[in-house]
Amino acid sequence: MLAAVPVQTPAGLEAAFSLGDYYSTFIYMIVVFAFAAGGILASQYLYLLIKPRNDTAVKLMPYESGMDPIGDARMQFDIRFYVIAILFLIFDVELLFLYPWAATAYEVNGLGVRMFDGIWGKLIFWEIIAFLASLAVGYIYAWRKGVFQWR
Repeated sequence: MLAAVPVQTPAGLEAAFSLGDYYSTFIYMIVVFAFAAGGILASQYLYLLIKPRNDTAVKLMPYESGMDPIGDARMQFDIRFYVIAILFLIFDVELLFLYPWAATAYEVNGLGVRMFDGIWGKLIFWEIIAFLASLAVGYIYAWRKGVFQWR
């Protein structure tokens, strides 16, 4: 093994790079990868030993929600299903934006409860009001269009 000669840098004399310092890290990495690969291989091939082997015609039939499938699997759905799903996502994501704001708007500090301190607090407050107003306008629009009525 070659001796590592110190290197002169602007910060002073530093030890030279030695790959031998990282052998334990490489061995640990190999063990981790071997463990992961062993788990994957075991999960892929161990089922052959433990799976039940009594496949019957009834067990091999298609099964959809407890009923025998009737008709084509590629039938079209009514657009109302998609509209309701999209509206749910819109109003559900609204909560994702409101929760962090609500959690930090009334943060407790040593002096008590602070509500919208300073210029940033007022700006954030009015920004949330504008966000809620735009959501309310969208909700009223969908309501007037009859999206929520299932005909």
